[in-house]
Amino acid sequence: MLGFILLIIVGAIIGWIADLVVPGDIPGGIIGTIVVGIVGALIGGFLLGDIGPEIAEVSLIPAILGAILLAFLLRFVMGRTRSRV
Repeated sequence: MLGFILLIIVGAIIGWIADLVVPGDIPGGIIGTIVVGIVGALIGGFLLGDIGPEIAEVSLIPAILGAILLAFLLRFVMGRTRSRV
């Protein structure tokens, strides 16, 4: 149970950092920010884990970069759908 709570806290922090970097808001409010942080961390760990697993295991940088990438993609997709409506 403690691991799950820690996952949510770290996901929220990483999502918040991505929200600061990406212009505009991440869709979904605080829940969306947490999900972007968690999923972005998984994406960053997966992508940079192939380059150097020791970097992905030790640093939060891959998690933050993955969350920023995911936030940019979400803003791009959501911005396009909102402009059509």
